[in-house]
Amino acid sequence: MTRSPAIAVEPRPGLSSPLPGRALTLGFTIFYLSVIVLLPIAALILRACHLSAAQLWALATNERALAAYELSLGASLIAALINAVFGSLLAWVLVRYKFPGRRLLDGLVDFPFALPTAVAGLTLANLFSEHGWLGRFLVPLGIQGSFTQLGVVIALTFVGLPFAVRTLQPVLENLDQSVEEASACLGAGRWRTIVSVIAPTLFPTVLTGFGLSFARALGEYGSIKFISGNLPRTEIAPVLMVTRLDQYDYTGAIAVALVLMLFSFALLFALNWLHAWAAKFQQS
Repeated sequence: MTRSPAIAVEPRPGLSSPLPGRALTLGFTIFYLSVIVLLPIAALILRACHLSAAQLWALATNERALAAYELSLGASLIAALINAVFGSLLAWVLVRYKFPGRRLLDGLVDFPFALPTAVAGLTLANLFSEHGWLGRFLVPLGIQGSFTQLGVVIALTFVGLPFAVRTLQPVLENLDQSVEEASACLGAGRWRTIVSVIAPTLFPTVLTGFGLSFARALGEYGSIKFISGNLPRTEIAPVLMVTRLDQYDYTGAIAVALVLMLFSFALLFALNWLHAWAAKFQQS
């Protein structure tokens, strides 16, 4: 019994994608991104173009605006660093250890996603106030959480924690533990294994979580509105922008919004560059 020779079927032109409707889905994607992202950015830039360079510079760099930028960037950076460290430890514990209440703790990580930011700010303000559950013990020690810059950092840390944990957690779940066992068999200690084997593997992901947490903190408004107390020393850039809108100072709000957008683009490019650099470091 002879077998018939296999017939090679050449791919037909125009069928490179396994999913149907490529043109339709691509067109919808571009339209959706244009409406949601590109058009608002273009509208902001066009509105800013109506201002002269001197007017835009004066509105964006006055003393109040510079203080708001400094607090926004500084508090966001501190909150992102805290989340990068403790969020990584939390992700490690949730993945590597089994203990009672682990599922509950894992679910609480997503709580800042579900909780409205205004509710979070009001809760944190009451918690760290002079008569709050934590404030009654911290205030006598000189640690004032509510209506201070420390409270701003606390709120930004709260809203950015899930980004650091959820970014790293899947990578830890897929991390091959046999590499750690091989390192131990070769005589490396625990700390040597962490520094030489685990840390280079997780560094790009930790860096991504740090960037996402920083970006989330940079645009936060709802929680800061309550815990900052609307004081000049605790005013961040988004709060300043909304305050100018409430005062019908649209040009001033546009100037602050444009600076925040430039900060966001700079953060995006820096994060992509650092991620590419970390990937090369990891491969080497």
